[in-house]
Amino acid sequence: MASINTTTPAGSVAPVLSLSRRDAAIQEIRRAVVRGWLKPGDKLTEVQLSQMLNVSRPTIREALNQLSQEGLLVQEPYRGLRVATVGVEQILDIANTRQALDMLAVDGILDDRTGSRMESVRKAWQDFSRVEDDPDPLVRHEAHVAFHRRIWAASENSLLLRLWPVVEAHITIALARDQAVRSDPERAKLVHHHLVDALLSGDRDAIQQAFESHTVGSARELIELIEREENT
Repeated sequence: MASINTTTPAGSVAPVLSLSRRDAAIQEIRRAVVRGWLKPGDKLTEVQLSQMLNVSRPTIREALNQLSQEGLLVQEPYRGLRVATVGVEQILDIANTRQALDMLAVDGILDDRTGSRMESVRKAWQDFSRVEDDPDPLVRHEAHVAFHRRIWAASENSLLLRLWPVVEAHITIALARDQAVRSDPERAKLVHHHLVDALLSGDRDAIQQAFESHTVGSARELIELIEREENT
């Protein structure tokens, strides 16, 4: 059974403080997936995580159930809970679905004549840009995900926000795969600058093209890299 390295250097998860045990446990498991400490297909058990995160098994059970509902973990008959895997076809499915939902958020933002929704996007970008050069990939990942969530939040579409946890789980898995295959912060930075320039322009066609490049284009590039790696 694969397990998270329990030593304190990189490759570990930190014990969870008692004040927000369930949410902190969820966050630590997500961190482990993002950093590659937990890999697709790795098995998780309540006993294992309870000891490493210093929380009770019922709390871990709640955290695992939540992550399973979101799709970050999958329950397999006779095999227990495992980190979800993402194949090349799923990567493209996730990207196409994300783009459609992103454009739904964009329409909500552009429909606002007061400009307050676009101002929310601007503020989200300012927060993201403060850490986009951070050397820690986990910091960049969390800021990246938070930025896209805030685009959805800016649309004031309540259904999008209800869907977000499931989408975030799939984004996390796909980005972890991306990070493992290619680590190119400069490319990611340029793609996001182009996306934000398009968003702030208010030109829907330009925005759609930018999301196509950011999401679907990036997914296609990742698939090519994975297939090339598998064929070598």
